[in-house]
Amino acid sequence: MDRFTDRVALITGGSRGIGFGIARRLIAEGASVVITGRRQESLDAAVVALGERATAVAGKADDPAHRAQAFAHVAERHGRLDHLVNNAGINPAWGPLLQIDPAVAHKILAVNVVATLEWTRDAVAAGLTRSVVNLSSVSGLSASPNISFYGVSKAAIINLTMQLAEELAPTLRVNAVAPAVIKTDFARALYEGREVEVSAQYPLGRLGEVDDVAAPVAFLLSDDAAWITGQTVVIDGGAGIRSAL
Repeated sequence: MDRFTDRVALITGGSRGIGFGIARRLIAEGASVVITGRRQESLDAAVVALGERATAVAGKADDPAHRAQAFAHVAERHGRLDHLVNNAGINPAWGPLLQIDPAVAHKILAVNVVATLEWTRDAVAAGLTRSVVNLSSVSGLSASPNISFYGVSKAAIINLTMQLAEELAPTLRVNAVAPAVIKTDFARALYEGREVEVSAQYPLGRLGEVDDVAAPVAFLLSDDAAWITGQTVVIDGGAGIRSAL
């Protein structure tokens, strides 16, 4: 498919995991991509793997100077921006919600929620032409023990997606995806050493792979989803259809 030929996408947190998978998928369909991430070494390796239609800008997702640098790079190299994927996110907390350090809670919101808003606002100011996809999580749809405040931030992303979709229509479409456990380093604590047990919780009998998220994201960004906005697509191997009772 060539749904993204001559289009440019900016993907935050694109050096590995889900973000890298999305970049790889968009490039396979003809896009040029700019990825961001905290570590230059990881970005350099990702660009080599992705090929000549990928470039990268290093920095922290919640740093305004980094965002400015990223959008300046997009303007200088491509002169346009068609798609934005807000993938960057953190979860430095593990344990009961009432025990979370307030400073950590503020940092999670700053990176996962406020930065998503700021990247979108800056993308619109930079002339974004088509669509946005935000990365939420199934942890934002129900109680999520030990990663509770991460879930709070991902629930906020779902609502933020709806609010942005309303404000930016009809010019831009804004959607989200909410994956369950995907086999990445980021989610390793949720399945390492007990993958068979965790996989049994899913009707489809396995954990998610990066490509299981990249394909729906590509669909939502593309013109195939031209009449879809404000929606969150759940990617959970069927887990949501099972009753807890």
